[in-house]
Amino acid sequence: MNPPNKKNNSEAKSILIFPGGMPRSLEYLQKCLREGQSVIGASSLAHDVSREKYPGWLSLPFITQPEFDQALKRAISESNIGGIYSPNPVVWDYLSRALAELAPGVTLVNDSPVNVELSGYRVARNHARSLLGSPLPLASNVAAAPPMSEIELAALFRHADVIPGMCDHEKFCVLCEIARSSPAGDIVEIGSWWGKSAFILSRLARCYAIGKLLCIDPWSNAHLVQNDGKGMVDKVSAQVDAEEALAVFEMNLLPYNANHVNYLRMPSTDGARHYRAHRDVTTASFGTTRYDGRIAILHIDGNHSYAAAKADIAAWSGLVVAGGWIVVDDYIWPYGDGPQTAGDEFLAEHQDKIDAAFVMGSALFLQLSASLATD
Repeated sequence: MNPPNKKNNSEAKSILIFPGGMPRSLEYLQKCLREGQSVIGASSLAHDVSREKYPGWLSLPFITQPEFDQALKRAISESNIGGIYSPNPVVWDYLSRALAELAPGVTLVNDSPVNVELSGYRVARNHARSLLGSPLPLASNVAAAPPMSEIELAALFRHADVIPGMCDHEKFCVLCEIARSSPAGDIVEIGSWWGKSAFILSRLARCYAIGKLLCIDPWSNAHLVQNDGKGMVDKVSAQVDAEEALAVFEMNLLPYNANHVNYLRMPSTDGARHYRAHRDVTTASFGTTRYDGRIAILHIDGNHSYAAAKADIAAWSGLVVAGGWIVVDDYIWPYGDGPQTAGDEFLAEHQDKIDAAFVMGSALFLQLSASLATD
């Protein structure tokens, strides 16, 4: 007797991946293998180096050859194929029209490759149109620059989307708006990790001629420990590789760098001392970048413990220029209230020196008046 809820091998249907050597095909192969899905690769090449990656393999004629239909029909029958995955737009289009007659019941398991590849770009353009159509009204003490064009904004959304990270859409849109109402100066980010928000800030800095981006992050597992209430964040943090995270950050930012991005691999308070004492920052990957020494936008997203968040604000806020912005990320954070408590204390202490304060997404946004920069 077979185990309950499991099919006989003779009943289990396989997925045919054709052509098997395309990058999307190999990604889908790994998904199938993880899920325990029976899978067979196929190619029309006489020698396909991807063959060894598959548990099963078939050779098929090119779809332009007259024998293709019968060869596919025979393969479906002999290999018990129930679905076909094809990232090739020409193959997919042909099979979408021919399968109903060639092999009734066998379907394509993926959407049109053209739609799949372009979906992210279409979403980015929709985001751009939405933001341009409904800009965030800011009572800023700095006159707003004209917004980026739709295509520039769409490019920003699209390229940011492929970088891993947790910058929510609401915060992303507000960053775009405060950059329009920012004075000139450096942009400093405390906590960059894989570089998602760093990319956004660096691109905004270039588009609005604000200044250069300096990222401060120790990229150290020891500094990830936040002692969150239930230990859920710390448990996940212990599983990541800080060295790999730095490499990912560099890979994400290097293609866009025009000598306006660099980083200090050190804790935030050490970084503040370095920033006050030196104008140049040099790294092997980004070369030497000269900074202004005055901050236009300060983005705080480091360790979220109360002590660390308070220390970050204390170390850096006095360097923010008149009209400059402080962003306290994860002000609303389900794992603890460190950033919120530190942010609220800063608000209470300096309420007469803050021209604007609001929360969007999970972040607190503050625009300073002239007096704080002179403290």
